[in-house]
Formats: sequence, structure tokens, C-alpha cells
Amino acid sequence: MAKKSKEARVQVILECTEHKESGMPGTSRYITVKNRKNTPGRMELKKYNSILKKVTVHKEIK
Repeated sequence: MAKKSKEARVQVILECTEHKESGMPGTSRYITVKNRKNTPGRMELKKYNSILKKVTVHKEIK
């Protein structure tokens, strides 16, 4: 029986950083896929936050 290898592409959740600081209820989260070999660190993207109605930085959460 072969040893199960770790997959290169994993599903990650991105959460808005500005939304936490604003104190408004709710959260802005996106689900995306990243390649673990190309991006070993935490992912950080600019995405639209519908509650704040502007583009904000979303960071990967565990």
C-alpha cells in the first residue's frame, strides 16, 4: 500500500482585516484554493467587502 502524499492545492479561508477593527456585526469571508508549494506563507488578497462597501485586504485564517 502506497503512502498518502500531501496534496499541493489546499482550500483556504480569507477574512477581512478592516471589518474586525470597525466593530460592525458580521464577517466578510471568501473561500479560495492555493498551491502550497508556490505560496507556503499566509495568503493576502484585496477583495470586496459588501458590508463596508469597499475593497479591503483579506488575510488567510487557520
